[in-house]
Amino acid sequence: MTDQIGANPIVLQRADPCVLRHDGQYYFTGSYPLYDRIVLRRAERLEDLQAAQEVTIWRRHESGPQSHLIWAPELHRVDGRWYVYFAAAPDDAVTADVPGSDDTFNHRVFVLECADADPLTGTWVERGQVDTGWESFALDATSFVRDGVQYLVWAQQDAAVKGHSNLYIARTANPWTLATPAVLLTRPEYDWETQGFWVNEGPSVLQRDGRLYLTYSGSATGIEYAMGLLTADADADLLDPASWSKSTEPVFVSDPAAGQYGPGHNSFTESPDGDVVLVFHSRTYTEITGDPLYDPNRHACAQVLPFDADGRPVWGTPLANTRPTPTSTEVLDPSGRF
Repeated sequence: MTDQIGANPIVLQRADPCVLRHDGQYYFTGSYPLYDRIVLRRAERLEDLQAAQEVTIWRRHESGPQSHLIWAPELHRVDGRWYVYFAAAPDDAVTADVPGSDDTFNHRVFVLECADADPLTGTWVERGQVDTGWESFALDATSFVRDGVQYLVWAQQDAAVKGHSNLYIARTANPWTLATPAVLLTRPEYDWETQGFWVNEGPSVLQRDGRLYLTYSGSATGIEYAMGLLTADADADLLDPASWSKSTEPVFVSDPAAGQYGPGHNSFTESPDGDVVLVFHSRTYTEITGDPLYDPNRHACAQVLPFDADGRPVWGTPLANTRPTPTSTEVLDPSGRF
Protein backbone atom coordinates (compact mmCIF):
# COMPACT_ATOMS: atom_id res chain seq x y z
CA MET A 1 0.00 0.00 0.00
CA THR A 2 1.11 3.53 -0.78
CA ASP A 3 2.25 5.62 2.19
CA GLN A 4 -0.13 8.33 3.30
CA ILE A 5 -0.35 11.59 1.37
CA GLY A 6 2.74 13.75 1.84
CA ALA A 7 0.95 16.83 3.15
CA ASN A 8 -2.53 17.72 4.38
CA PRO A 9 -4.64 19.70 3.78
CA ILE A 10 -4.04 19.28 0.07
CA VAL A 11 -5.83 22.61 -0.58
CA LEU A 12 -6.84 25.17 2.04
CA GLN A 13 -10.34 26.69 2.12
CA ARG A 14 -11.88 24.49 -0.56
CA ALA A 15 -14.94 22.65 0.74
CA ASP A 16 -16.69 19.86 -1.18
CA PRO A 17 -13.44 18.71 -2.81
CA CYS A 18 -13.50 16.69 -6.01
CA VAL A 19 -10.30 15.10 -7.33
CA LEU A 20 -10.06 13.28 -10.66
CA ARG A 21 -6.88 11.49 -11.76
CA HIS A 22 -6.44 11.50 -15.55
CA ASP A 23 -3.35 10.73 -17.64
CA GLY A 24 -1.07 10.88 -14.61
CA GLN A 25 -2.37 14.23 -13.38
CA TYR A 26 -4.65 15.15 -10.50
CA TYR A 27 -7.41 17.62 -11.35
CA PHE A 28 -9.00 19.41 -8.41
CA THR A 29 -12.09 21.51 -7.88
CA GLY A 30 -14.17 22.48 -4.87
CA SER A 31 -16.45 25.21 -3.58
CA TYR A 32 -14.76 28.60 -3.79
CA PRO A 33 -15.49 30.30 -0.42
CA LEU A 34 -17.08 33.38 -2.01
CA TYR A 35 -19.45 31.04 -3.91
CA ASP A 36 -19.12 33.09 -7.09
CA ARG A 37 -17.01 30.99 -9.49
CA ILE A 38 -15.79 27.54 -10.52
CA VAL A 39 -12.06 26.89 -10.33
CA LEU A 40 -9.73 24.07 -11.40
CA ARG A 41 -6.13 23.25 -10.61
CA ARG A 42 -3.82 20.43 -11.66
CA ALA A 43 -0.69 18.72 -10.32
CA GLU A 44 1.23 15.44 -10.61
CA ARG A 45 0.99 14.85 -6.86
CA LEU A 46 -1.87 15.49 -4.47
CA GLU A 47 0.42 17.34 -2.09
CA ASP A 48 1.38 19.75 -4.90
CA LEU A 49 -2.18 20.91 -5.57
CA GLN A 50 -1.95 23.76 -3.07
CA ALA A 51 0.92 25.35 -4.99
CA ALA A 52 -0.64 24.71 -8.40
CA GLN A 53 -2.07 27.54 -10.44
CA GLU A 54 -5.81 27.93 -9.92
CA VAL A 55 -7.80 28.72 -13.06
CA THR A 56 -11.31 30.18 -13.07
CA ILE A 57 -13.27 28.38 -15.79
CA TRP A 58 -16.69 29.95 -15.11
CA ARG A 59 -18.20 32.81 -13.11
CA ARG A 60 -21.69 33.34 -11.82
CA HIS A 61 -24.22 35.21 -13.93
CA GLU A 62 -25.17 38.75 -13.02
CA SER A 63 -28.79 37.66 -12.50
CA GLY A 64 -31.03 34.65 -12.96
CA PRO A 65 -30.86 31.05 -11.76
CA GLN A 66 -27.05 30.82 -11.94
CA SER A 67 -26.26 34.08 -10.16
CA HIS A 68 -25.83 33.15 -6.48
CA LEU A 69 -24.27 30.58 -4.15
CA ILE A 70 -22.26 28.50 -6.61
CA TRP A 71 -21.74 25.26 -4.68
CA ALA A 72 -19.93 21.95 -4.91
CA PRO A 73 -18.63 21.67 -8.48
CA GLU A 74 -17.63 18.16 -9.56
CA LEU A 75 -15.37 17.35 -12.52
CA HIS A 76 -16.06 14.20 -14.56
CA ARG A 77 -14.96 12.56 -17.81
CA VAL A 78 -17.72 11.00 -19.91
CA ASP A 79 -17.15 9.70 -23.46
CA GLY A 80 -13.93 11.67 -23.83
CA ARG A 81 -15.32 15.03 -22.72
CA TRP A 82 -15.07 16.98 -19.49
CA TYR A 83 -18.17 17.85 -17.48
CA VAL A 84 -18.69 19.95 -14.39
CA TYR A 85 -21.85 19.48 -12.33
CA PHE A 86 -22.62 22.28 -9.89
CA ALA A 87 -25.45 23.88 -7.94
CA ALA A 88 -26.53 27.51 -8.27
CA ALA A 89 -29.38 29.67 -7.03
CA PRO A 90 -31.18 32.84 -8.20
CA ASP A 91 -30.75 34.52 -4.82
CA ASP A 92 -29.49 34.06 -1.25
CA ALA A 93 -32.98 33.58 0.15
CA VAL A 94 -34.13 30.68 2.30
CA THR A 95 -37.73 29.75 1.53
CA ALA A 96 -40.21 26.89 1.79
CA ASP A 97 -41.26 25.65 -1.66
CA VAL A 98 -44.49 24.28 -0.24
CA PRO A 99 -46.27 25.56 2.90
CA GLY A 100 -45.32 23.37 5.83
CA SER A 101 -42.14 21.99 4.24
CA ASP A 102 -38.66 22.65 5.62
CA ASP A 103 -37.20 25.90 4.35
CA THR A 104 -34.13 25.69 2.10
CA PHE A 105 -32.12 27.65 -0.41
CA ASN A 106 -33.27 27.74 -4.04
CA HIS A 107 -30.54 25.79 -5.81
CA ARG A 108 -30.83 23.70 -8.95
CA VAL A 109 -28.24 21.46 -10.67
CA PHE A 110 -26.43 22.74 -13.78
CA VAL A 111 -23.85 21.32 -16.19
CA LEU A 112 -20.82 22.67 -18.07
CA GLU A 113 -19.13 20.78 -20.93
CA CYS A 114 -15.62 21.06 -22.40
CA ALA A 115 -14.68 19.10 -25.54
CA ASP A 116 -11.02 20.21 -25.49
CA ALA A 117 -8.19 18.05 -24.18
CA ASP A 118 -7.14 20.50 -21.47
CA PRO A 119 -9.99 21.60 -19.18
CA LEU A 120 -7.92 24.46 -17.73
CA THR A 121 -7.45 26.18 -21.09
CA GLY A 122 -10.38 24.75 -23.07
CA THR A 123 -13.74 26.29 -23.83
CA TRP A 124 -16.57 25.52 -21.45
CA VAL A 125 -20.15 25.51 -22.74
CA GLU A 126 -23.22 25.80 -20.52
CA ARG A 127 -25.54 22.82 -20.98
CA GLY A 128 -28.19 24.22 -18.66
CA GLN A 129 -30.20 22.84 -15.78
CA VAL A 130 -30.66 19.13 -15.24
CA ASP A 131 -34.39 18.43 -15.30
CA THR A 132 -34.77 16.03 -12.37
CA GLY A 133 -38.53 15.69 -12.77
CA TRP A 134 -39.70 18.33 -10.32
CA GLU A 135 -38.68 21.81 -9.17
CA SER A 136 -37.23 22.05 -5.67
CA PHE A 137 -33.94 22.57 -3.83
CA ALA A 138 -31.40 20.36 -5.67
CA LEU A 139 -27.61 20.11 -5.46
CA ASP A 140 -24.51 17.91 -5.28
CA ALA A 141 -24.81 15.90 -8.48
CA THR A 142 -22.20 13.20 -9.05
CA SER A 143 -21.71 10.83 -11.97
CA PHE A 144 -20.48 7.28 -12.45
CA VAL A 145 -20.44 4.85 -15.38
CA ARG A 146 -21.24 1.14 -14.96
CA ASP A 147 -21.22 -1.31 -17.88
CA GLY A 148 -21.13 1.59 -20.31
CA VAL A 149 -24.15 3.31 -18.75
CA GLN A 150 -23.87 6.69 -17.06
CA TYR A 151 -25.80 7.27 -13.83
CA LEU A 152 -26.41 10.52 -11.99
CA VAL A 153 -26.84 10.69 -8.21
CA TRP A 154 -27.87 13.94 -6.55
CA ALA A 155 -29.50 15.51 -3.50
CA GLN A 156 -32.97 17.09 -3.67
CA GLN A 157 -35.85 18.06 -1.45
CA ASP A 158 -39.24 16.42 -1.73
CA ALA A 159 -41.94 18.37 0.11
CA ALA A 160 -43.64 15.08 0.97
CA VAL A 161 -40.54 13.84 2.84
CA LYS A 162 -39.46 15.35 6.15
CA GLY A 163 -36.17 17.19 5.77
CA HIS A 164 -34.04 19.31 3.50
CA SER A 165 -32.57 16.81 1.02
CA ASN A 166 -32.66 13.14 0.05
CA LEU A 167 -30.50 11.23 -2.44
CA TYR A 168 -31.81 10.14 -5.85
CA ILE A 169 -30.43 8.13 -8.78
CA ALA A 170 -31.28 7.97 -12.49
CA ARG A 171 -29.72 6.80 -15.74
CA THR A 172 -28.79 9.49 -18.22
CA ALA A 173 -29.55 9.94 -21.92
CA ASN A 174 -26.57 12.29 -22.09
CA PRO A 175 -24.56 13.95 -19.30
CA TRP A 176 -27.13 16.74 -18.84
CA THR A 177 -30.39 14.83 -19.53
CA LEU A 178 -31.97 12.07 -17.46
CA ALA A 179 -33.28 8.98 -19.26
CA THR A 180 -35.24 7.52 -16.35
CA PRO A 181 -37.31 8.92 -13.48
CA ALA A 182 -35.55 9.76 -10.24
CA VAL A 183 -35.43 6.91 -7.71
CA LEU A 184 -35.15 7.66 -4.00
CA LEU A 185 -32.14 5.91 -2.45
CA THR A 186 -31.94 7.40 1.04
CA ARG A 187 -33.53 10.07 3.20
CA PRO A 188 -32.44 11.46 6.58
CA GLU A 189 -33.78 9.13 9.26
CA TYR A 190 -31.10 8.39 11.86
CA ASP A 191 -30.01 10.73 14.64
CA TRP A 192 -26.61 11.32 13.06
CA GLU A 193 -28.27 12.54 9.81
CA THR A 194 -30.58 15.06 11.49
CA GLN A 195 -28.32 17.23 13.65
CA GLY A 196 -29.13 20.86 12.88
CA PHE A 197 -30.71 19.98 9.55
CA TRP A 198 -32.25 16.84 8.07
CA VAL A 199 -29.78 16.27 5.26
CA ASN A 200 -28.47 13.58 2.92
CA GLU A 201 -26.11 15.23 0.42
CA GLY A 202 -22.67 15.11 -1.19
CA PRO A 203 -22.82 11.63 -2.77
CA SER A 204 -19.78 9.92 -4.29
CA VAL A 205 -19.43 6.43 -5.76
CA LEU A 206 -16.52 3.99 -5.46
CA GLN A 207 -16.58 0.85 -7.62
CA ARG A 208 -14.34 -1.97 -6.37
CA ASP A 209 -14.26 -5.77 -6.38
CA GLY A 210 -17.84 -6.28 -7.52
CA ARG A 211 -19.35 -3.75 -5.12
CA LEU A 212 -20.49 -0.15 -5.29
CA TYR A 213 -19.94 2.05 -2.26
CA LEU A 214 -22.03 5.21 -2.30
CA THR A 215 -20.90 7.62 0.38
CA TYR A 216 -22.84 10.71 1.38
CA SER A 217 -22.91 13.30 4.15
CA GLY A 218 -25.54 14.13 6.73
CA SER A 219 -26.60 16.87 9.18
CA ALA A 220 -25.59 20.52 9.24
CA THR A 221 -22.22 21.66 7.89
CA GLY A 222 -20.59 22.35 11.25
CA ILE A 223 -18.75 19.86 13.46
CA GLU A 224 -21.77 17.51 13.40
CA TYR A 225 -21.26 16.78 9.68
CA ALA A 226 -20.38 13.12 9.01
CA MET A 227 -20.35 10.52 6.24
CA GLY A 228 -22.76 7.64 5.69
CA LEU A 229 -22.73 4.68 3.33
CA LEU A 230 -24.93 2.75 0.91
CA THR A 231 -23.64 -0.50 -0.61
CA ALA A 232 -24.80 -2.47 -3.66
CA ASP A 233 -23.60 -5.43 -5.69
CA ALA A 234 -22.18 -4.14 -8.95
CA ASP A 235 -24.36 -6.50 -11.01
CA ALA A 236 -27.58 -5.52 -9.24
CA ASP A 237 -30.30 -3.28 -10.66
CA LEU A 238 -28.92 0.05 -9.43
CA LEU A 239 -32.27 1.77 -9.98
CA ASP A 240 -33.97 -0.59 -7.52
CA PRO A 241 -33.75 0.83 -3.98
CA ALA A 242 -33.80 -2.74 -2.65
CA SER A 243 -30.38 -3.29 -4.26
CA TRP A 244 -28.81 -0.86 -1.81
CA SER A 245 -28.15 -1.48 1.88
CA LYS A 246 -27.75 1.51 4.19
CA SER A 247 -25.45 1.62 7.19
CA THR A 248 -27.26 2.74 10.32
CA GLU A 249 -24.18 4.48 11.73
CA PRO A 250 -21.87 6.99 10.07
CA VAL A 251 -18.63 5.59 8.69
CA PHE A 252 -16.44 8.72 8.95
CA VAL A 253 -16.78 11.23 11.78
CA SER A 254 -14.93 13.96 13.68
CA ASP A 255 -11.78 13.00 15.57
CA PRO A 256 -10.94 15.54 18.31
CA ALA A 257 -7.64 13.74 18.99
CA ALA A 258 -6.57 14.58 15.43
CA GLY A 259 -8.07 18.07 15.53
CA GLN A 260 -10.42 17.23 12.66
CA TYR A 261 -14.11 18.14 12.79
CA GLY A 262 -17.10 17.76 10.47
CA PRO A 263 -15.47 15.57 7.79
CA GLY A 264 -17.55 14.98 4.71
CA HIS A 265 -18.64 15.79 1.17
CA ASN A 266 -16.02 13.43 -0.15
CA SER A 267 -14.80 12.14 -3.47
CA PHE A 268 -12.56 9.23 -4.43
CA THR A 269 -9.38 9.14 -6.47
CA GLU A 270 -6.36 6.85 -6.60
CA SER A 271 -2.66 6.96 -5.90
CA PRO A 272 -0.13 6.43 -8.70
CA ASP A 273 0.14 2.84 -7.40
CA GLY A 274 -3.60 2.29 -7.70
CA ASP A 275 -4.57 2.57 -4.03
CA VAL A 276 -7.93 4.19 -3.31
CA VAL A 277 -7.64 7.70 -1.87
CA LEU A 278 -10.45 9.26 0.13
CA VAL A 279 -10.75 13.03 -0.40
CA PHE A 280 -12.91 15.07 1.99
CA HIS A 281 -13.19 18.42 3.69
CA SER A 282 -12.92 19.06 7.41
CA ARG A 283 -12.56 21.85 9.93
CA THR A 284 -9.85 22.37 12.53
CA TYR A 285 -11.83 24.20 15.20
CA THR A 286 -15.21 23.82 16.88
CA GLU A 287 -16.20 27.41 17.66
CA ILE A 288 -17.84 28.88 14.56
CA THR A 289 -19.29 32.37 14.55
CA GLY A 290 -22.49 32.73 12.53
CA ASP A 291 -23.59 30.40 9.75
CA PRO A 292 -21.01 27.62 9.22
CA LEU A 293 -21.56 27.91 5.46
CA TYR A 294 -19.83 31.29 5.52
CA ASP A 295 -16.82 30.19 7.55
CA PRO A 296 -14.24 29.55 4.80
CA ASN A 297 -12.07 27.17 6.79
CA ARG A 298 -13.26 23.86 5.46
CA HIS A 299 -10.07 22.41 4.03
CA ALA A 300 -9.60 19.66 1.41
CA CYS A 301 -7.78 16.63 2.81
CA ALA A 302 -6.82 13.23 1.40
CA GLN A 303 -5.79 9.90 2.85
CA VAL A 304 -5.28 6.39 1.56
CA LEU A 305 -8.31 4.18 2.21
CA PRO A 306 -7.36 0.66 3.35
CA PHE A 307 -9.45 -2.48 2.83
CA ASP A 308 -9.93 -5.54 5.03
CA ALA A 309 -9.42 -9.20 4.14
CA ASP A 310 -12.94 -9.35 2.70
CA GLY A 311 -12.21 -6.40 0.41
CA ARG A 312 -14.37 -3.90 2.31
CA PRO A 313 -13.25 -0.37 3.17
CA VAL A 314 -11.78 0.33 6.59
CA TRP A 315 -12.85 3.94 6.90
CA GLY A 316 -11.03 4.92 10.05
CA THR A 317 -11.08 8.59 11.04
CA PRO A 318 -9.50 11.76 9.64
CA LEU A 319 -5.75 11.92 10.09
CA ALA A 320 -4.13 14.93 11.72
CA ASN A 321 -3.04 17.71 9.40
CA THR A 322 0.64 18.15 8.60
CA ARG A 323 0.36 21.68 7.17
CA PRO A 324 -0.59 24.81 9.13
CA THR A 325 -4.21 25.93 8.78
CA PRO A 326 -5.66 29.43 9.29
CA THR A 327 -7.84 30.47 12.20
CA SER A 328 -8.83 33.79 10.65
CA THR A 329 -11.99 33.80 8.51
CA GLU A 330 -10.29 35.90 5.84
CA VAL A 331 -10.50 34.29 2.41
CA LEU A 332 -6.95 33.41 1.36
CA ASP A 333 -5.49 33.90 -2.10
CA PRO A 334 -5.25 30.64 -4.13
CA SER A 335 -1.67 30.00 -2.96
CA GLY A 336 -2.95 29.50 0.58
CA ARG A 337 -0.41 31.88 2.11
CA PHE A 338 -1.38 33.37 5.47
